Amino acid sequence: MTYSIITTEKFDKAFKKLDRQTQKIIQSWIDKNLVNCENPRIHGKGLTSEKTGYWRYRVGKYRILADIRDNILILVLIDIGHRDKIYKEEITQSRHK
Repeated sequence: MTYSIITTEKFDKAFKKLDRQTQKIIQSWIDKNLVNCENPRIHGKGLTSEKTGYWRYRVGKYRILADIRDNILILVLIDIGHRDKIYKEEITQSRHK
């Protein structure tokens, strides 16, 4: 069974702020590695401390923060940003049980 991808408003807003070339690179990476994947964990890394339970994907100098919901086979892309700034913000995505 494969995972579906949904994005948050925060992700969409941050993605639109990126330059066109960076958007193409990131969208290509998402299409290749995450769309209809059977195990989204193989391409990412689990976060620790107060962000435990969330995952990150590395795409060049950018990071995609995500929530993997196994019970409904959905990968929620929460935020995207430069590696220097993305971890400093609090994750505001509400988590479903």
